Amino acid sequence: MSHAIVTADLDWQMIDGIDIPISKQFGDVYFSKDNGLLETRHVFLNGNDLTERLAQLEPHAYFCVGETGFGTGLNILALWQLWQQVRPANHSHLHAISVEKFPLSKHDLIRALNVWPELKPLAEQLIAQYPLPIAGCHRLNFPNERFSLDLWLGDAHDVFPVIPKTHQVNAWFLDGFAPSCNPDMWEDNVLNNIIRLSDQGTTFSSFSVAGVLKRGLKQHGVAISRPRGFKHKREMLKAIWPITDTEPTLEKKTPKQRQIAIIGAGIAGLSTAWAFASRGHQVTIFEQSAPLSGASGNPLALLNPKLCPIEQADQHLMTLAWQHALTHYAQFAAFRAIEVNQIALKNPDDLLRLADEYPQEVLTAQPTHDLIHSASLRLNSAGVIRPHQLRNEILAHANIKLHIAEVTEIRKATQTELYSQTDCLGTFDHVVVCSALNSQQFFQEYPVLKAIRGQVSWLNNAAQPLELDQAYSYGGYCMQLDAEQLILGASFYPNRDDADVLIEDHQHNLSLLASVFPDYAKRLAPIETWQGRASVRAQSLDYFPLLGKVQPEQEIYTLAGLGSKGFLFAPLCSEILVAEILQQACPVPESLRQKLQVTRFQKKVKAKKPYFKPT
Repeated sequence: MSHAIVTADLDWQMIDGIDIPISKQFGDVYFSKDNGLLETRHVFLNGNDLTERLAQLEPHAYFCVGETGFGTGLNILALWQLWQQVRPANHSHLHAISVEKFPLSKHDLIRALNVWPELKPLAEQLIAQYPLPIAGCHRLNFPNERFSLDLWLGDAHDVFPVIPKTHQVNAWFLDGFAPSCNPDMWEDNVLNNIIRLSDQGTTFSSFSVAGVLKRGLKQHGVAISRPRGFKHKREMLKAIWPITDTEPTLEKKTPKQRQIAIIGAGIAGLSTAWAFASRGHQVTIFEQSAPLSGASGNPLALLNPKLCPIEQADQHLMTLAWQHALTHYAQFAAFRAIEVNQIALKNPDDLLRLADEYPQEVLTAQPTHDLIHSASLRLNSAGVIRPHQLRNEILAHANIKLHIAEVTEIRKATQTELYSQTDCLGTFDHVVVCSALNSQQFFQEYPVLKAIRGQVSWLNNAAQPLELDQAYSYGGYCMQLDAEQLILGASFYPNRDDADVLIEDHQHNLSLLASVFPDYAKRLAPIETWQGRASVRAQSLDYFPLLGKVQPEQEIYTLAGLGSKGFLFAPLCSEILVAEILQQACPVPESLRQKLQVTRFQKKVKAKKPYFKPT
């Protein structure tokens, strides 16, 4: 995944009234000319006995299907359709992982899936979340369907080794173009990692019975059979990793509804609550004053990532988090899509060069702009969130309760107990501390979090409003708060924890604006009439968020240290954290997952309070 993604180059052939896509890269069809949907059901769904296995899932069970070539998405849609037909009426969940080196453009994907009218309702949902052609993992969530998909874009040789094994793949669709057309897909490096991500009881199926595939599976102890293939094909491959008396490679927890406590109702806590609740678990958020009372409570939040060079996109937290955040927030009325004009204050050539690296619909280079004389890069895919509206939407979820109380202690008995002084607030399966700077008080060992003061300003500019669908970034930022008010910010003062609104911070924000919009800044209302909000952000020493289990033997976790990028980082980080707690698939490479672990700083700093009080 060390280069830009190239979309599939297709030919189209009309056969018996069916529009068949053919890969120019591999010289092979994407699905059978005899009936690709029926072949998928025969080879991959029946070949893995999925009708019976999915129908028998226990409440809150998690079933994972892996696929070696996403192609047109036909296999995934057929799987999803089967899931709709047989899924039990409980909180079980179906997840798919698929890899694709040459993804179809959205236009070609729509054309290819038009072949299957019966899949159209599902295809439309898939297309609505279909990702940009940027390397890395793209998580598509369909919570109402209890279905999700991780689509990893990149070469299978690069992708499979970096996928974390936080849950075994239960069934594999060994798909892709025929070994004679695409031998790289079937080599040892890929097969070895397919086995690494599997475990006892994992099944495999493929249209191919090529020797390289059979030998590769057999050497790992996988038992192979060759039942009849689809229509004129004499054989297909069906295989299973036999269950033995030896221990599986992953410790498996019994599926059940979990009771989750979250300490802190900022964007980290709210995002984590949503991730658990949407999976059917019961969440109680504990907040000592009011939700969004800290750094997450500004009147507007801007999703404004600094994108990396394209060859780093698959491992770059901000780039991955930006893509995930756009899809995540789109399900809320609190979100509004906008464009951000990122003004080049330094090295404009380096900034503008990104427009040539990323897909055309992502970035546009602007040598000049109507309001400014500096070069800028227009980020076409961005957005703003109204935090308080988002808070209300999240807290309205049936599985989330808010409890106003100050948690003073975490005790470990049979389960984990929370206390406010001497009063027990409840017992829980897992506790997640999302208390920003206050997170340190609950742990014996916790990384240093640095306080950073920040103040935003807003003022009436009804006489000269900016475009509602535009924001401007220049070290600070400005955009319309609404049709009549301009919001700008934000000051940035490390090692300060005061939160009074100060006139000098208004002046700071005005000076930033004047550095790029001097004429416009002169026409604004007097600074004495401005309003503002100051808050304190929590930042780790290496600027990466902190997440994960703080001590191995306890079910106590954290998500903190998001700094000034809380709304950008929180959705993806909460997915990573919940994947670890619930043993589900993780949507980032293992190397990035490790960079985020709270234990990376372990034993460097000791706080005053004990980690928990034994009973």
